[in-house]
Amino acid sequence: MPLIAQILIAVVALLHLYFLALEMFLWDKPLGRRVFKLTPEFATASKTLAANQGLYNGFLAAGLIWSLALGGHEGVHIAIFFLTCIIVAGIYGAVTVNKRIFFFQALPALVALILLHLH
Repeated sequence: MPLIAQILIAVVALLHLYFLALEMFLWDKPLGRRVFKLTPEFATASKTLAANQGLYNGFLAAGLIWSLALGGHEGVHIAIFFLTCIIVAGIYGAVTVNKRIFFFQALPALVALILLHLH
């Protein structure tokens, strides 16, 4: 696995850990409400749903970290799977929720996936 791809995969994993923290722990706090542009009422009402979404982001990060820990041929295949999941989720989120999701979620994963295929 090329070093530049490993670095970008690590960045994508860190982004998803950040999403986990925002959605699971900070959703109804000032930072979470500001990032997602939420009213206090909506943040309170949707807190449980956001925590569930955050958990999924944590699983995506765990998969990418697992791919980096394995390295080699096995790690590449695991990275491809999890990056593809992230790209699909990012595209879906961009279409159904907010176009910004594509740039913060799908695009970094897409670039990492392309870099994996260049080696």
